[in-house]
Amino acid sequence: MPNLFEQNRTYVLGDKELDLIGDRDKLAQWRHKGMGPAFYRLGRKIIYRGVDLNAWAEANRVEPGVGGHS
Repeated sequence: MPNLFEQNRTYVLGDKELDLIGDRDKLAQWRHKGMGPAFYRLGRKIIYRGVDLNAWAEANRVEPGVGGHS
């Protein structure tokens, strides 16, 4: 699968690319619940690494018809 995010880039809240997986509020809910992609908290700043975003997206990939109901 091609990467959805640049592997060697860091993303911060407000970067438009993060809207692909959720808006600012959704990402905050996931962080609060211990869900979603891995992130760094540096003071009040939240940072996501592209490699972590791609790994999370791949782990949440759904392939219809595999292991599903017929």
